[in-house]
Amino acid sequence: MRLLYRNWRPTRLGRWVNRFACWWSGLGLPPRFQAALEVHGRTSGRRRSNPVVIATVEGKRYLVSMLGPESDWVKNVEAAHGDAVIRQGRRRSVHLVAVPPEQRAPILREYVRIATSGRQHFPLPVGAPLSDFEVIAGRYPVYRIDPS
Repeated sequence: MRLLYRNWRPTRLGRWVNRFACWWSGLGLPPRFQAALEVHGRTSGRRRSNPVVIATVEGKRYLVSMLGPESDWVKNVEAAHGDAVIRQGRRRSVHLVAVPPEQRAPILREYVRIATSGRQHFPLPVGAPLSDFEVIAGRYPVYRIDPS
């Protein structure tokens, strides 16, 4: 993890890997739960791309910030009032709606199950009980993906 992230920020190698992951998942290549999230930067106004993992729970799709509320893409989503674009082979305008902490536990558990690269940012292993995820739910922002 230290090669890609230090102090919860991507290193130079981490930025390169993120760019590659955005390009790859933006083309719609496997795995299908990966995508590129595009949001306008809160200060520059330029379009920013970040690789994300989409967790599906009860037929609804969600984004989870593995780095917590201080992640740049989370701050940009909040500044854009939830307006974003998801690229997965094609571009789709979406609206991201914040999920309250008391509803995040099953989504976080699914995210940890499918996001192999994001697991090291969570203090819980795959298969941990739902009650353990309820304890940490407030530390990880979750957004429901709605059509724009």
